[in-house]
Amino acid sequence: MQNKEIAEIFDTLADLLEIEGENPFKVRAYRQASRAIRSLYRPLEEMVRAGEDLTKLPKIGSRIAQKIEEIVRTGKLSKLEKLKSRIPESLLALLPIQGLGPKRIKMLYDALHIDTKEALLKAAKEHKISQIKGFGAKTEAQILEALTMRKQQGLRFLFCEAEPYADALTAYLQKAPTLRRVTIAGSYRRKKETVGDLDIVASATDPREVIDYFTKFEKSMHTVLAGDTRATIVLENGLQVDLRVVLEESWGSALHYFTGSKDHVIRLRQEAVEMGLKVNEYGIYRADKRITGESEEAVYRSFGLDLIPPELRENRGEIEAARNHTLPHLITPNDIQGDLHLHTHISDGEESLEAVARQAISLGYRYIAITEHSRSLPYTKGAKSDQLNRLFDEIETWNRDHDELYIFKGAEIEILQDGSLDIDEAVLDRLDLALGAIHTHFSLSKKSQTDRLLKAIHNPHINIIAHPTGRLIQERNAMEIDLETIYRASAQTNTILEINAQPKRLDLNEIQIKHAKQFGVKFSIASDAHSTAEMRYLKYGIHQARRGWLEKEDVINALPLKELKSTLKSVSSKGR
Repeated sequence: MQNKEIAEIFDTLADLLEIEGENPFKVRAYRQASRAIRSLYRPLEEMVRAGEDLTKLPKIGSRIAQKIEEIVRTGKLSKLEKLKSRIPESLLALLPIQGLGPKRIKMLYDALHIDTKEALLKAAKEHKISQIKGFGAKTEAQILEALTMRKQQGLRFLFCEAEPYADALTAYLQKAPTLRRVTIAGSYRRKKETVGDLDIVASATDPREVIDYFTKFEKSMHTVLAGDTRATIVLENGLQVDLRVVLEESWGSALHYFTGSKDHVIRLRQEAVEMGLKVNEYGIYRADKRITGESEEAVYRSFGLDLIPPELRENRGEIEAARNHTLPHLITPNDIQGDLHLHTHISDGEESLEAVARQAISLGYRYIAITEHSRSLPYTKGAKSDQLNRLFDEIETWNRDHDELYIFKGAEIEILQDGSLDIDEAVLDRLDLALGAIHTHFSLSKKSQTDRLLKAIHNPHINIIAHPTGRLIQERNAMEIDLETIYRASAQTNTILEINAQPKRLDLNEIQIKHAKQFGVKFSIASDAHSTAEMRYLKYGIHQARRGWLEKEDVINALPLKELKSTLKSVSSKGR
């Protein structure tokens, strides 16, 4: 049993307890345990088998340790099974929907016996939800919008949801008999925000043996197809996985073909026809003679192109750039020197300043910024001025006593409806870095929303605009904004636009990033972490930046500390 599966059991337990109205401290303890488990590198199953003391792990007390041992031994948790007998498990499917939470789900269940998305959609369309005390027409409209978006998008998985299965499948297949190579291709390899399925390409001396081995994967729910060179299975979470096995000589052609995108592959096929070539997953042919296909480099070379990184293969100018040798040198994880959007328990984070700092050091960062929420948002435990001042004192003490990591005094400041900032002037004066962010009033008109953001961009205190469009993938559309006007203003004032790496945000998206870069905008890639485990989310922002054609020079947290300090000062002194 993987750590992720154990963590999911605790998440489900916490969700059901919260729906039932359990003590919030107990619910919080289970959520903290889940986050701690996800951040572990050693398998808990291995530790339990070895008889190790789990209470030495962070956030794991004796009762939770006992529950982990029970899960490892039996594959389930009796406390959770009892809860499921009292509360419809289908209620859990309602939790990710924008506008809902455990308490509201319980209210809907008690008032209208709503326990499925279908029942919720029907009630929203019939305007029954707005009649329940504590909801109203606005919440009802939010719920309806979120449900409609999910229905239109079909069954797709966030990249981070597919990732553990992709990793497990790769590790499993690497042990297959006669296997030579294996890679996850498709939209997953291109690092898309969501994936509909997983496409795996493998090479082997005996494809049929690999197919047979693949269909025995322990997370497979059932096999759809099992042929001589291809197979399809559906995993326990509903994710479909397609495997293609080719001979080694066709590896490059198959990997290129199944990586896509469709538009990119079609464009190259059209060029192949003009060159008198034929392209398929087995190779590149002139007449009936196969001329290449053993590597992706060879495939692109046959078209006179440089190798195109998978993240760029969307037919958005990458083929022309590859022909002209002007492909960008895409930013890499090794270029990142720090994270400029982090939360501690002072607002809605889970851990202390010390814990966050130690995790940053372990990640090899040279600097971080602690950016607690400002006061007006109760659901984010927005910090008041005295709390922020005490935090800043603690940061100054850290910087005086430590050389290995510099901490910037920051804040994530709410941009109010009129564009003003939700923070005291005296606190602003102590900040090294100020993030402006919008968490409310998403439905303003395009002009009002644009003016709201422009006022913040032109504010001399604001360094960075956090998650600029406010979207939540599969849950909430981006705000209506005149983005070109925002890009121009950001470039003019040297205000940084954030690429927020939270898996449900990934905001800006790759098209917006590439467009903004053309205006001369600079970016910050930030995890927006609320726990030390979430600090590793930064990699998803790097995926997004690469898809947006960004290079090291475009990203401020790829700068050395001294240069970053200078950059932040230039933003703070931006002329009007």
